[in-house]
Amino acid sequence: MSVEDLIADVGDRLTPTERRIAETVSGNPTLLAFGTVSDLAERAETSRPSIVRFATKLGFSGYADLQGWARDEVSRQLSSPSERIRRRAGDARDVRDVRTGISDAVQHVFEALDPERLTALAAPVAGARRVWVISGETSMAGARVLQSGLSMVRPDVQLVHEQSVGRDLSGAAPGDAAVVFDFARYRRSSVAAARTLAGLGVTIVAITDGPLSPLASLTKLWCELRIPEVGPFDSSVPAVIAAELLIEQVVSDLGDHARDRIDQLESLWRATDTFIADD
Repeated sequence: MSVEDLIADVGDRLTPTERRIAETVSGNPTLLAFGTVSDLAERAETSRPSIVRFATKLGFSGYADLQGWARDEVSRQLSSPSERIRRRAGDARDVRDVRTGISDAVQHVFEALDPERLTALAAPVAGARRVWVISGETSMAGARVLQSGLSMVRPDVQLVHEQSVGRDLSGAAPGDAAVVFDFARYRRSSVAAARTLAGLGVTIVAITDGPLSPLASLTKLWCELRIPEVGPFDSSVPAVIAAELLIEQVVSDLGDHARDRIDQLESLWRATDTFIADD
């Protein structure tokens, strides 16, 4: 059942204010799923108590109950690979549509990570005692690129794995930075890890998909990426580009320290005969 179905069931009992709320959430289901009571009240030009009364009229115990249901519904309908693959069974989209979607998303990465924003996001990563990299499944390609690149230009960069998050984060402390990648459907483990780190005084840098993301509420250091669909899955391309841009800026910030570390790595690679010789 959709939110429109819930509203239709009680439509004849809604007040004018509740009808305005209904129009707001019908036009923007993501706002209901991931916004706060205040966000929705401001958008619908009403009060927080009116939002709570609207939720109870739909049959929920309160706004939190309604929002939990909405998150599950949005995730299932908009982001589930099983839903997408069924939707595409009768879809005429072809590779040109995918190319356009990815091209637009790539352009948006460069707009979102303009020089000022990129400098702000990179500064805590360059200066941190330790860097934690956290990701949901869809954005893992970007997280791995970031961890690999950063570890070659600075020490103490760790990719946090879902199965060992408690152990991995046991050494986190103020002075650290965490770069968190995640997009709807937001993975519970990555959001929980980011919240835990924020509570420990770790600076959070969030690579996510909008101001209503649960990650954006944890920090002022975040950027919004557009994530296009490629078949039943989300594209990894925007996250990878964001990671590469962040690495480039960190290298610039570290200056001679990054150069010296790369020189040391090159020496170790030669000593261990890491690469096949061209001749």
